[in-house]
Amino acid sequence: MPEISEQEYSQQRLQQVNEALGSGMFVYVRKLLQNMPAYDLALILESSTAKSRPVLWQLIDADHHGEVLEELSEEVRKGILKSMRPEKLAAVAEGMDVDDLAEVLRTLPDSVYREVLNSMDSQDRSRVETALSFEEETAGGIMNTDTITIRPDVSVDVVLRYLRLKGELPESTDSFYVVDRQDHFIGAVSLSTIVTAKPEVVVSTLIDEEIEAVPVDMPDNDVAQLFERYDWLSAPVIDAEGHLLGRITIDDVIDIIREDAEHSMMSMAGLDDEADTFAPVFKSTQQRSIWLGVNLITALMAVAVTSMFEGILSQLAILAILNSLVPSMGGVAGNQTLTLVIRGIALGHVGDSNARALLNKELAVGFLNGIIWALLIASVVAIWKQDLMLGGIIAFAMLMNMTAAGLAGVAIPLILKRMNIDPALAGSVILTTITDVVGIFAFLGTATLLLG
Repeated sequence: MPEISEQEYSQQRLQQVNEALGSGMFVYVRKLLQNMPAYDLALILESSTAKSRPVLWQLIDADHHGEVLEELSEEVRKGILKSMRPEKLAAVAEGMDVDDLAEVLRTLPDSVYREVLNSMDSQDRSRVETALSFEEETAGGIMNTDTITIRPDVSVDVVLRYLRLKGELPESTDSFYVVDRQDHFIGAVSLSTIVTAKPEVVVSTLIDEEIEAVPVDMPDNDVAQLFERYDWLSAPVIDAEGHLLGRITIDDVIDIIREDAEHSMMSMAGLDDEADTFAPVFKSTQQRSIWLGVNLITALMAVAVTSMFEGILSQLAILAILNSLVPSMGGVAGNQTLTLVIRGIALGHVGDSNARALLNKELAVGFLNGIIWALLIASVVAIWKQDLMLGGIIAFAMLMNMTAAGLAGVAIPLILKRMNIDPALAGSVILTTITDVVGIFAFLGTATLLLG
């Protein structure tokens, strides 16, 4: 019997839920949802229409609401939260990690957010307010405060007795952090080291002082790069004075990597990375219209350049036929370079120190590609139309535009990054405008000079 993929299995369960929901079999739907993991429940909510979501939310066991909220995308989560009373939200918040709860609360209107905080007990409220005091996309914004700290002067036996008294460890604990009496971070001792060391050994002799603490204001994508580079499972977070504030675990970092990947992919199309697939028609239209308007303005710039050569186009129809070829090839070549550079910036491979070398390299690649394809297209056009001059014109335009595409593909993301503008969001539109304008101007301008 052939095995089905996880995606096919998820689709089957979604179909079962939708069919049962459509037939009014709410008890059966509740049963189907009862034993599903939080991630699968979130997937079903995100894969359902906006009309079905409130019903499904009511059928999900209330004990799992907090876990499901953690897994939902921001847009879908906002829709769910709108229907929940503050006291209900406070009850759901009790089982959530502090960093996840802070992320949820940031999406609420101020009035509701204050009501939820007032509904909590003083200890939970204090922990959440501390998490909310840090910027969202920083180490402080994603850290957990559930850390186990130990003193350097105690023995392993004391630590083990403390752990037995505590009863359970925070989730994803792989290390204990060593601090002094003022909570300054000293180093870390791995869980495996504590478990295997002799009881009489003092903690100070087991400290791994090479463990690197993360500054609380470090951007979260830089944190993700550190985890990837050093294969960390967790990392301590400290403030400017070196006080231990909390820890970041690998599950939080995986979320950051996934969100960054989604952001880059969606930004290329001018869409929000949290866009709801089943958002209402008017809302989706509104979101997309903004970017379509930007694209229209840039397209009109290319049209304006073309209109400057209306006279030569009316004389030689072949120029109108070939006019789209040069901008198209330049656009593809430029987007290849642009994508490569944006990826390099995201991974930390590209910076001020090596930008010039990359620019020279891509200029050379663009020039070489320009020669190759210029010769090829010139040969085709010259044979097709029996006109060497026309072949030479399109060859020159192709060479100029491919070289310009290589230059723009490197320069645009670097300039945008320096201006604190997301290259993935704006880079493609600017690049397309440049390759269209340069391609049309080089082709029709040269044709005007030589054939007009």
